[in-house]
Amino acid sequence: MKNIQIAAVVLLALFQFNCKDNKKENTLKETAAIQSDSTKTVLQAKNFDTIIDGKKVGLYWIENKGIKAAFTNYGGRLIGLWVNDKNEKPTDVVVGMNSAKGFKTSTEPYFGATIGRVGNRIGKGKFTLEGKQYQVPLNNGKNALHGGVKGFQDVVWNVEKTNGNTLVFTYVSPDGEQGFPGNLSVKVTYTITDDNSVQMEYEATTDKTTIVNLTNHAFFNLNGEGSGTILNHELQIYANEFTPVDEGLIPSGELKPVKNTPFDFTSKHTIGERIETKDEQLKFGKGYDHNYVLNGTKKNGLNHAATISGDKSGITLDIFTQEPGLQFYSGNFMQSKNTFKSGAKDDFRTAFALETQHFPDAPNQPKFAPIVLKPGEKYHTVSYYQFSVKK
Repeated sequence: MKNIQIAAVVLLALFQFNCKDNKKENTLKETAAIQSDSTKTVLQAKNFDTIIDGKKVGLYWIENKGIKAAFTNYGGRLIGLWVNDKNEKPTDVVVGMNSAKGFKTSTEPYFGATIGRVGNRIGKGKFTLEGKQYQVPLNNGKNALHGGVKGFQDVVWNVEKTNGNTLVFTYVSPDGEQGFPGNLSVKVTYTITDDNSVQMEYEATTDKTTIVNLTNHAFFNLNGEGSGTILNHELQIYANEFTPVDEGLIPSGELKPVKNTPFDFTSKHTIGERIETKDEQLKFGKGYDHNYVLNGTKKNGLNHAATISGDKSGITLDIFTQEPGLQFYSGNFMQSKNTFKSGAKDDFRTAFALETQHFPDAPNQPKFAPIVLKPGEKYHTVSYYQFSVKK
């Protein structure tokens, strides 16, 4: 009788333990489902279902294992990117709006956009090809920025979802658009890979000699959109030199060593550690807004451009590229004029950009690698963002 009572007690205990374990498992599943659902309620298809310049705009999702990403074909934009933080909580690390209208009317036109024809600045908007001078409309003081008044951030791209983790954007920029010569056929493929990366593959061909320098302008906060300052993010840039600029942020043509300057990120520093240093270059950029000359540190045949970690989330971003340069922008012109999908404002220095690229004003700088594309040639370059967690 005593043995039967003991057995009953043991069975009861096991039953209670299993119930608690099942309850815990169900709670975790419910939490994951809620988080997954909340990802898609932040961005709703109906808010992107519109027509711009006679072309249909939409919202598109791709995902693979630990990453879920949202895009719109208005501007070929990456508008949300969810990765797990150190507590395995999905965290949106790319800032953006919750509607096509929000991007169209934003005072900051480049959030998440595919940039072209020529990323970064062209001095006075002028360049010469084969003896002929061309003029790009000025939209950044006395200079042209990111392709002129209506660059690729302001066009509607054709889009194809080839599988669950790949989107292909295509656009034909007609001869003379924004002053650039040649009909330029552009293809940009965004893929989420098995190694927790977002890969960006850029391709272009032309029927007339032209210039091309494509990139993506995602604005990141690795602690999550709306989480506050990025000044405590820890950054390392694999570059021993940068390209100093004038007051209009046009390079002088010099390659200046970063050593003994606030621009030295060859070892890890927080973004805010030296950003208020009295330095002419920081004054010109109102903080960091400069091109770094990558030093050739390689991984899988690509330049390891940068490593940056969120101080609260533990989320780490590594950037790899075939490009020779990286533009580091510390959110110096964010002015609380736009509302993100989280409801937060685009406050001063609450997001950063790290743009892979050829150097600014390359057509007018004989010492910089050229960005000329001729008929019969193919422009092709690959960059990717790889995510991990520092616990």
